[in-house]
Amino acid sequence: MTSTTFHVIENEWITLKDGTRLAARIWMPDNAPAVPAPAVLEILPYRKRNGTAPRDESTYPIFAAAGIVGVRVDIRGCGESEGVIDGEYTPRELSDAVEVIEWIAAQPWSNGSVGMMGISWGGFNSLQVAALKPPALKAVISIASTVDRYNDDIHYKNGAHLSAQFTWAATMSIYQTRAPDPEIVGDRWKSMWLERLEQEPFFLEDWLRHQRRDEFWQHGSICEDFEGFPIPALVIAGWADGYRNTPLKAVEGMPGKARALIGPWIHKYPHFAYPKPRADFHQEAIAWWKQWLCGEETGAKDVPEMRAFILDGPRPSRWRETDPGFWVAKERWTSPETQNLRLSASGHLETAPGQKASGTAILRSPLDTGTAAGEWFTLKPDTEMPGDQRLDDAGSVTFDSEILSEECTLLGQPRLKLRLSSDAPVANLIARLVDVHPDGCGTRVSLGVLNLAHRAGNADPVPMETGKMTEVELDLDACGYRFNPGHRIRLSLSNAYWPTIVPPPADATFAIDTGSIEIALPLLGDHQKIDIPEPSNPDPLPHYDVLEEGTAARSLERDLQNGVTRYRVSDDTGLSRHPENGLISRDTTEIEWSIDADDPLSVKGQIISTCLTAREGWETLTRSTMTLSCTADDWLMSERIEAFHDGDPVFDRTRTAQIARDHT
Repeated sequence: MTSTTFHVIENEWITLKDGTRLAARIWMPDNAPAVPAPAVLEILPYRKRNGTAPRDESTYPIFAAAGIVGVRVDIRGCGESEGVIDGEYTPRELSDAVEVIEWIAAQPWSNGSVGMMGISWGGFNSLQVAALKPPALKAVISIASTVDRYNDDIHYKNGAHLSAQFTWAATMSIYQTRAPDPEIVGDRWKSMWLERLEQEPFFLEDWLRHQRRDEFWQHGSICEDFEGFPIPALVIAGWADGYRNTPLKAVEGMPGKARALIGPWIHKYPHFAYPKPRADFHQEAIAWWKQWLCGEETGAKDVPEMRAFILDGPRPSRWRETDPGFWVAKERWTSPETQNLRLSASGHLETAPGQKASGTAILRSPLDTGTAAGEWFTLKPDTEMPGDQRLDDAGSVTFDSEILSEECTLLGQPRLKLRLSSDAPVANLIARLVDVHPDGCGTRVSLGVLNLAHRAGNADPVPMETGKMTEVELDLDACGYRFNPGHRIRLSLSNAYWPTIVPPPADATFAIDTGSIEIALPLLGDHQKIDIPEPSNPDPLPHYDVLEEGTAARSLERDLQNGVTRYRVSDDTGLSRHPENGLISRDTTEIEWSIDADDPLSVKGQIISTCLTAREGWETLTRSTMTLSCTADDWLMSERIEAFHDGDPVFDRTRTAQIARDHT
């Protein structure tokens, strides 16, 4: 591949129709505009100068050297961009992105074709903007994203309230309090900063006012109109992340347009993600862009619809450097054949039990069941990933297969069917598929969550009729996994999963008809074994000046005398300085969840976060303190934002809200 010299435009102003200016950093091939070039846009709220700079600087120089312009834009009200953010994936955010695409296509250096990409927020809005059909947007790459904002993001999952919604609201709250860089915006920096502090949304309040899958969540969920999606989409995810369902849903909903790539990874770009093996994202992406933005025959249009890494029995550990497994491909993705396991009279899960089980299993999980779950979306391959499942199995009812004499290899979403009754009208069912190793250690393979009031849909919840046996179906998360001979397959059922799931008002007891239990396992079926090239550079991220090392901690405390369990997370990024722009940054987070094991209304969350943004002779610091608690009828929340300039307080505001619980 021919290499092109390039230069970096540290800041370019893009003026929108309403006069607001967005700040862009651009990697430009030196031969443009003499040789018009395609461009790739990434538009985010995470600050291009001292937020995503390491990953931007690992990728966009590679694109520019291949003749592709990289355009990294901070959305309205973020970084150095003017205005104030108005929420998450809002119509204004998406229309701003459409205007930016129009601006790019009109530049003298542009060949008129634009791609869009990103991970998480950028993966979301790439798909959402594409659905608006801007003419110049020809292809997208979406990593760790969703096609269904209600069921496959950090807010709700089948009506259950994810605690990640609270932690993400606190993250966005503190992120949006950071000051713009005076080096770019000049003396206006302080007035811009104060405007943001005064006007930023109360994210948690916004999200909690929509506890059903209403128009708020339908907006930006491209599954609402898969058929109308106009362009090719490469959709990438990792099995170690909460966004693992999206590639399958994309290829199922957009056959012929979507291509899926799923690795063993956490919530990171594939060329520097853990657990390994990694993928050479740069060459994969360049082939994609050259195919769809330049019309070159790179083979990207012939990529199989599904490429996935099959995990081969990894064990939970405090650090997952590399996971065992192998890569497979399916030219066309179709609904997989299933192996149905039912509970036999002997108490084992079997494919064809001679006599099904009969009887009732009573389930009332301790409210602190779930502490081995790890994080919903994982940023490190350590204790953020699920631990040994024996801890949570102790608070669950479990059903095992016999010891396997042959391997059982899965790719797809397992589906559980059963009949149960509940003594509370609103209750959660949690199902885990677990690989039980010969020594008893348990690896979580797949997770399913259902608020039983949402069993017939998420738009109009219907409370359970207490005491009545009711048929329930639940899709677990997608997985690619081989159960090896000598292992067992375990189905673990609980009605608590704290702190991942915030509990409903009542501490329910279930009666489960054991004869009704059936789990359909999606078999790998026909496939090719393939190789996915790994990046040649094992350390692709740039290294900044480390002034103080970071730290991280995660702990669990059970106060046996008072019956209270506390789950704590501490993270300090350390103090670092960008070697070129001189910005100094440090972020810290302290999270504590607590619950009385006998009282679901005792659940409390608190997050204290700080962000330092400074350079020599100038320092800003913001602090966010956010709390969440509840009554039987209401969610109670507070948010305090404090801001300091050179150590002096410049802003202090507390907001509170009380929002009725809507079948949650």
